[in-house]
Amino acid sequence: MPRLTSAERERAIGRLEAGDTPEAVAATFQCHISTIYRLLQRFVITGSTADAERSGRPRVTTPRQDRHIFRSHVAHPFRTAAETARTVIGTHQAPISRQTASRRLRFRGLRNCRPARGPVLTVRHRQARLHWAQGHLKWNNVRWQNVLFNDESRFCIDHADGRVRVWRRNGYRYADNCVVENNAWGGPSLMLWGAIGHNQVLGPVIFQGLGPGPSNGVTAQRYLDQVLHPHVLPFFQAHGNWVFQHDNARPHTARATQDLLHRSGIQGMPWPVIS
Repeated sequence: MPRLTSAERERAIGRLEAGDTPEAVAATFQCHISTIYRLLQRFVITGSTADAERSGRPRVTTPRQDRHIFRSHVAHPFRTAAETARTVIGTHQAPISRQTASRRLRFRGLRNCRPARGPVLTVRHRQARLHWAQGHLKWNNVRWQNVLFNDESRFCIDHADGRVRVWRRNGYRYADNCVVENNAWGGPSLMLWGAIGHNQVLGPVIFQGLGPGPSNGVTAQRYLDQVLHPHVLPFFQAHGNWVFQHDNARPHTARATQDLLHRSGIQGMPWPVIS
């Protein structure tokens, strides 16, 4: 529950002196009844509604500055605590520390995390996604059960793709067992293809003949020879009323790919770019 301000405490005491019950006052100020009882007890003993003086180091920021720090990072999530600290002059007439700014943010429920990564989307891209979603909003389960979704994924063999962490002692940063070895060319990997639909699974298929460089990746010809001809075409010959979904990767949008799907009578699902 929110903390009562100085003005609210004075008003609460006034209501109590006017004859209101602690329960009624607590309901009025939307606080716990124990807050009102403690306030009344303090007023009877000290004659004041102010907080008793606390021992220890005083806070270097005011409640107003705390709110400013919080709102600054809600409006600008990528702003660093150090940047905020340099702009806030504390009650000791000096900029606050980065640690102080971080503590104020954690107290308000903000955490310093790694950001999620996503594609760069323009207004046109967002509108295309919305149009696609609206166009398929009323599809029922029967229609979705006749869609074959497919995609490719790359898997590194000798290391993790993402950031890894290590538990080590101070001074052991470059110990052999604490260093992740990087291959300048990315290291060996596998490119797999697979497809799923209602009660249907195709693959996985490991692409053959790949190597470093764009010309040795998944080309339209490899997509035709290793995926469409041996796997997709036989599936649609047995399930003629299905729809084929794939994204706008170059092997999928190549003229040879589109010509084969058209000649085979395979209906494709329109897909927004960068999706």
